[in-house]
Amino acid sequence: MTDHQIPEPVATLLERINAHDEQSFLDAFTDDGVVDDWGRTFTGREQIKAWSDEEFIGSRGTLAVAEVEAAGSTVTVVGDWRSNHANGRSKFVFEVADGRLAQMTIREG
Repeated sequence: MTDHQIPEPVATLLERINAHDEQSFLDAFTDDGVVDDWGRTFTGREQIKAWSDEEFIGSRGTLAVAEVEAAGSTVTVVGDWRSNHANGRSKFVFEVADGRLAQMTIREG
């Protein structure tokens, strides 16, 4: 993690991702939260967990933050993603609702 000013709850979420803390990652989402991974959509805890087990927390992913932008309820983080599944510069767009994540969208950074 870097010294970038990352708003909550995204800052804590990124720390938990880098620590490979699956439970905290899943708990960060609203009940109907969504992950959009390059156009593939996973809705709700069960689908997000199945995706994450293979491609995110389960693949030991970490994100080195390079850029942060916050506008209203949207936080955009660009950084270097490294995992056993995929690697490279990635953009994560987080939509926050009531202190939790409503959506996390992943694209090329």
